[in-house]
Amino acid sequence: MAELFPEGLITATDSILDAFEGDLPSLQGSSDERVFAAVQSVVLALNIVNDEHNGGAYETDEREQLCEYIDEALTEHGVDVGALTARHGLGRYQLTDRWRDW
Repeated sequence: MAELFPEGLITATDSILDAFEGDLPSLQGSSDERVFAAVQSVVLALNIVNDEHNGGAYETDEREQLCEYIDEALTEHGVDVGALTARHGLGRYQLTDRWRDW
C-alpha cells in the first residue's frame, strides 16, 4: 500500500482538502463564481499533486471519491450543487471537469 499511496501523496492531498474545508464556511450564500473559484482552487491543487506523481496519483476509485468529497462538502455547507451546475449547463457530476486533469 505504501507504494500505491506514498506518505507524501497522502500528506499533500490531506493538506489541500483541509484548506478547501477551511474555505467552505465562507461559501454559504455566495455567488456561483465564488463557489466555482473554490472548486477550481482545490482541483488545480490536486492536479499539481497528480503531476508530481507522474500523473498517477489518483486511480479511478480515488478520483471518484475526491469528486464525491468535493460535492458532499459543498452540500454540507449549504451549496445546492445540482442547482449550481444546472444553472451553468452542467450535469452535477461535471462540477470538477473543467479543471480536472487527474
